[in-house]
Amino acid sequence: MRMKKILFICLLCSILPIVTRAQAHITGQDAKVLQTYHDSLTRIGRRIINNPNEAERKNANYNFIRTLVSALKVNNSFAYEFDSLKTISILKSPDNKFRIFSWFVMNEDGSYRFYGAMQMNSPTLVLHPLEDYSPLLKNPEDSVTDNRKWYGAEYYKIIPVTGVSPYYVLLGWKGNNVKSTKKVIEVLSFKNGKPVFGSPVLQSKGKTRHRAVFEYSRQASMLLRYIPEQNLIVFDHLAPPDEKLKDQPNLYGPDFTYDGYQLMKGKWILKENLDMRNVPSAQDVDIEDPKKQALRDRSTIPVRRN
Repeated sequence: MRMKKILFICLLCSILPIVTRAQAHITGQDAKVLQTYHDSLTRIGRRIINNPNEAERKNANYNFIRTLVSALKVNNSFAYEFDSLKTISILKSPDNKFRIFSWFVMNEDGSYRFYGAMQMNSPTLVLHPLEDYSPLLKNPEDSVTDNRKWYGAEYYKIIPVTGVSPYYVLLGWKGNNVKSTKKVIEVLSFKNGKPVFGSPVLQSKGKTRHRAVFEYSRQASMLLRYIPEQNLIVFDHLAPPDEKLKDQPNLYGPDFTYDGYQLMKGKWILKENLDMRNVPSAQDVDIEDPKKQALRDRSTIPVRRN
């Protein structure tokens, strides 16, 4: 009996590498199916961006979600890149454990609703839908949520943090309304295989945050970027044009100084007034600010201004 068990384990070990290789390979037929879905998603994505009618944009979005889920059900879809699908963000974690799809639909009043899904790298499809709970999340910087109460954003960077309790930091653009824009530093971990958003790892001035949220004038641009050589998340320091307006974040903008969160023993510690010679300029940002892209792409969409 013991010998049979040993033989079974040996057989299993010999099969596992083959299974792993098969998982990473997309067959010719599956590749054709995925390409068809890819083409459909590209067309539908353009309607989400460019259609001037809000109801049509939302209908296109529902169609996009259904098509995306169908595509991800195809065998080994995790290995498919969707590389020409430019209307949404698709980020794969550096350790190849998951990828996040995130995007937004602009409402007629100039506000945004975010959508997303997290696909795990597994032999069969494991997909966690991300449901935007932002309007009901009263204290986002102090909240821990799951994928059903997601503080929606379109992500553009994943930063893995290793250690006893590994986690990931996500940098994202959040939009907001006709007056202001938001960006977010999100913290992602996993518990029993399920995503958890928010963790007390951001420390500043005696306060610990579960995520950081920045709000500033829609007319401004904000740098929020990770510098791996320094384990540093650097960002513009935001300030009001006048101290009397400090309670109106929709008027905030960069004041030409920089702050940052630096990784130290698994925590991110706030560093103020960073030496500008060691900080990249706004021209060095590795992606275009999604706000600028969104405003440009949606220039044909009428926005009701109250």
